Amino acid sequence: PTPFCIVYENRLRRNLELINTVKEEAGVNIIMAFKANALWRTFPIIREYCQAATASSLNELQLGNEELGHEIHSYCPAYTSESISKYIAGSTHITFNSVSQWQRFSETINSHNSNTSNRHVSPGLRVNPLCSVIETDIYNPALPGSRFGVTAEQLDGQLPEGIEGLHFHALCESTSYDLEKVLEAFEAQFGQYLPSVKWVNMGGGHLMTKAGYDIPHLISLLKAFK
Repeated sequence: PTPFCIVYENRLRRNLELINTVKEEAGVNIIMAFKANALWRTFPIIREYCQAATASSLNELQLGNEELGHEIHSYCPAYTSESISKYIAGSTHITFNSVSQWQRFSETINSHNSNTSNRHVSPGLRVNPLCSVIETDIYNPALPGSRFGVTAEQLDGQLPEGIEGLHFHALCESTSYDLEKVLEAFEAQFGQYLPSVKWVNMGGGHLMTKAGYDIPHLISLLKAFK
């Protein structure tokens, strides 16, 4: 009488093993987004392959910390003075949407990190490479005039002091060849900052478990970027 969904463990493991192959061969970290799967009853299986998750809300932050992982990569378009302390306490990485947003909360982050009893929270900045293969404009975060992320023009050749990572998200159920186009634009516009950062987060939208997805091309692309 109650609607239900069935998850086939063998299919879930097949997908996880494929994702893990990319992780191992390319030498990258693959992070789970709860938008793809927030069914926490499956997390004991997922933990065998992945212990890192994204959080775009305080509820996702709690879910990740309680049920999945050792690493929580948080990004929220608008932090508040009330929520920022909770994001900092529960995250290992936190991405800011604009330079002004980072400037507003940088002192809070630095104060947290200066206490050696706290785990270090690595701050990053979302950038907009102005390149996306998403066909529906309403879902395209890289359109001109978008408020998602900072453009190269806005940075004006200077990465804000204290920023340790760069994040872009411009894909949706996309192929490795779509990623290649976006990555070329990202490198052309933001490549000068790469020697100054510790990590790059390439966002979500990588549909690598779809039939026909070119896994060898993805691995070679990631290795070439490194």
